[in-house]
Order: sequence, then C-alpha cells, then structure tokens
Amino acid sequence: MRNQPAINYFIWLSLLLVLTSCGVKKSLEDRPDISQYNSDIPERKQLNDSTYVAGNNFLTKNKHGQWELYVEGDPLEIGLLTGSLTRELLQKQEQVFLNKVEALVPSKGKQKFLRKFLSWYNRKLYKHVTEEYKTEIYGVSRYASNEFNNIAPPYLRALYLHGAHDIGHALKDLMLVGCSSFAVWGEKSEDGNLLIGRNFDFYAGDAFAEDKIIAFVKPDAGYPFMSVTWGGMMGVVSGMNNQGLTVTINAGKSDIPLVAKTPISLVTREILQYASTIDEAIEIAKRREVFVSEAIFVGSAKDGKAAIIEVSPNDLGVYNVKNTSELICSNHFQSEPFANDRKNVKWIEESHSQYRFDRMEELLDEEPKINPTEAVAILRNKKGLDDISLGYGNEKALNQLLAHHGIVFQPEDLMVWVSSNPYQLGEFVAYNLRDIFENKGNDIPFENISEKQLTIPEDPFVHTQAFKDYEAYRILERKVESVLEEKTVIDAVQLSKLQTLNPDYWKAHFLAGNYYYEHKQYEKALKAFILAKRKEITTVPDKEKVDKYLRKTKRKLR
Repeated sequence: MRNQPAINYFIWLSLLLVLTSCGVKKSLEDRPDISQYNSDIPERKQLNDSTYVAGNNFLTKNKHGQWELYVEGDPLEIGLLTGSLTRELLQKQEQVFLNKVEALVPSKGKQKFLRKFLSWYNRKLYKHVTEEYKTEIYGVSRYASNEFNNIAPPYLRALYLHGAHDIGHALKDLMLVGCSSFAVWGEKSEDGNLLIGRNFDFYAGDAFAEDKIIAFVKPDAGYPFMSVTWGGMMGVVSGMNNQGLTVTINAGKSDIPLVAKTPISLVTREILQYASTIDEAIEIAKRREVFVSEAIFVGSAKDGKAAIIEVSPNDLGVYNVKNTSELICSNHFQSEPFANDRKNVKWIEESHSQYRFDRMEELLDEEPKINPTEAVAILRNKKGLDDISLGYGNEKALNQLLAHHGIVFQPEDLMVWVSSNPYQLGEFVAYNLRDIFENKGNDIPFENISEKQLTIPEDPFVHTQAFKDYEAYRILERKVESVLEEKTVIDAVQLSKLQTLNPDYWKAHFLAGNYYYEHKQYEKALKAFILAKRKEITTVPDKEKVDKYLRKTKRKLR
C-alpha cells in the first residue's frame, strides 16, 4: 500500500503550486471605479433601539421581527447606505457564515490554504460581475468587520459571499435544495390575475434566518424593486419591481463547479432592476455566464403569466405552459434543452423534487380558485401526497420547517406578502409597492410601511405540542448526529426520545438504529431500521442506505 501521508503532501503541494499561479493576482487587485459616483452619504442617526435613518433612507424593525430597509441613489450610494444602515446585521451574518468556516477549518495552516483556494476559485469572478454591482458590493463592504480579514479583505469577502448560495446548491450535503414555487392566473386565480407563491428553503443555521431584511431599493437607473434578503446581500433570491415583474430562484442539479462565474443572485438582481417583461428577462439571462444550474421563476404583470428560465453553465431553456393557467417549479428542469440531460433525469428519479412538484399539483387541484391566503396555506403544508404524514422536517414536504422565508406576489396590484419567523409559519406581512415607491424618502411612513389590514395570520401550528416537540427534536437530532460522527456515547433514554418526538419521520428511527448498530446492539438496531423502512423516506439514496443497514443488521443476528 502506498504511503498515505506522502500522497496527501503531494496533493497539497500540487494544489498550492496551482493556487499561486499568475492568474490570481489580477482578481485580488481588481476594484470598481467609484470616481463617477457620490461617496458623501448622510450620517446614520438612531431614533430608537430598532430604527435608523440616513437622509431619505431608513432601516426599521416591525412588530413581526422583520427588518424593513429603504435606500435610494446611485450604485455607490446604495451600497454605502445599505452598509451604514445595516452594519450590525451585516457583521452578524458574516459571523454566522465565517465562524462555521473557522469551526470546520480550525488549523491556521489550513486556513492559509483556504485563503489561497478562495482566491484561486474566484479568480474569474470579477470578470462576470458588472461594474454597477461591484460598486454596490464595494460600498456595503466598507461596513464589514475586520474580524475575518485573515480569510479575505472586506471587499473580496463580500464578493465571494455572493457566490455562497451557488456553491451551497451544488453541495448536496448542505440542505439548500428544497425550494418550491407555483403560479396561477386566469381561471385558476380568484380575481383572474397572476398570483405567485414560493418557499425559499436556504438553510445555513438557525441564526442565519433570525434577521431577514425586506429591502425596498430605488436606484437611479432601472426600476425600483423589493427583495427579501440578509445583511451584506445585494443580489436577489425573491423579489418584485414596480412594473409587476417578479423573480425567484430554484436550484437545479449541478456538479461542483470548478470556477466561479456570475452568481445567480446577481443575474436575478439585474433582471429585477432592468426587465419589465418575460422576454426582457430572458435576454438578460442569455447575456450572463453562470456556474451552477438554476431555475429562474419569472412572473410578469404585463404578460399576465409566469415562465421559467432554466440556466446551466452550458445551456439555457425557457419553459412555458400551454392550455393551462398554472405553472409549478421545484428543483428539476422542464424545458426541452434539459429533457435528456443525464443529471436532470437522475435527479428527477432519485430526489424529492418530483414528489414536491406532484404535491403542489395535488393541492392546486383541490382549490378551484386560489387567493393569497390559500397560497400561503399551500406553502405551509406539511403533509405528503394524499395527505399522508411525512414526519416533521421531511424534505418531501412543501413546508420542511427550515425555510428562510415564504413569499406571495400579486404582480398586477404590486402587492407582496412576506413570512415572519418561525420559518413560514409566522404572519405574512403585506406591502404595497405602488404606495411605497410613489412616496419619496422622508414621506414614507417607515413606522407603518406595511398594509396591516391585509396581514395573513400566523399558522396555528406554532402553538401546538407537535411544534414544540419538533423544535426539541431538531436539537436532539443534531446531538445524535454529533455523537455518531465523534463515536461517543449517548443515553438510551435520549435515543428513545428522539424517536417519540418525531415518530413519523424516517430519519429519527434511522439515526437511532445507526447508533445501536455501531454499539453492537443489533436487536434494537433491527427494530429501529424496520420502523424507518415503514416511513416515507426522502430520496432513493436514503432508501438504499436504510436497506443496506437492514441487510447488515440481519446478517449480524444470524
């Protein structure tokens, strides 16, 4: 057998030689030209513990726990004002992401290697981000912490983090691939107009979703728009402009990319800022090179319908429905260019994407006409096909109880509803973009920016014992996973509790069985694996894993 340390050393040395290549230096030194813009912004003033103003711009926290941000100006002003007003939120979000990195890579030597890797991996990123958005990112980065300068300086760090969403979607081990979206219009919506609902199931830890920001941006160029975002994020994952054009993104199946290009959130930001129709959105998408596969779900008041722009590093397709008034999107592609794509076909067969697609179709069929309240109810649905119980947290559910946010759009009326914590269970707060953007700056009543009379009430589920049990289960699940990884021990009472807190969820029984198997308690392991097998298991690979352990356990008991 060859010497493993020697092999590792050779691999690391080879990588370091690649990472220090001349192609990296230019990207590290690239900065936007800000000379044409105004860098003199109003000073931030604090009115109370949750309201800040800077000239015509403000940040305030509403009674639902959501931050509401309004900024206007040229790209540098928007970046600087966003950074100034949200500096504490920006620095907290950086800590959420980058403390995880330091926990995963505690070694100083490996952190140095990580810096080199990031600079090499993102060596072409600056070529694929427009000067406008580099300027905004530069502006907001002026208010970043210096705590993580060992990873990269603030501007580069902010630029790199705009690609974190894309990389996360490519890594299946991060639970980032469960977004669900739908649109209805014509005979399927209550008023005949376009109605869109979506869950953004981007999960990067509980702390990440604590401080979502509902941003209202009025740029000097292009259309004013709103988006649901977080500190430091200038791209768009869910949003609508004042022309009634909406964008949301759903991940497709991607290989791990070898080099960063245009982050998908900046493609959708450009669409939101500069498009008013589906055709205009398609033209913008065609101009940009992306580095992961993504479905851009576009709704248009002017077109009176929705369409899906499906992009990958090598292709682009557009999916329009015919002879129907509804459009559904989960995490697989539906357009002709991807019909025979090997990765896409395998993803449909093996993942939970088709299951959620079918569940949305089933729920839409149950209601003859959909209004915003019914759209929210669909986003909150926790059951499987034919209303079977999936257990809480199952990725086959539309409501996986981990969403960063749920959102509903009525484009013709320029109305939007955004969920409040926890997940998409809290109240959906209503906003009228026409009222917000027709007012100017200080004329906007920031203490009352939402349409209170149109708030959609919270899900009663948050007050049930089942919800409390689920929250306790999540904590215990992480503990058991840590015990299995570190090969330590846990009390049998805790394993039993894991199963009783979420009895219909296959994973609760599988984790218990896994622990019993590793500790040679094969009879207990067999019982747990049989229970797991009887539940609705999330994916084909998960089913194969359960079957494998069942076979191994039965052999041990012979």
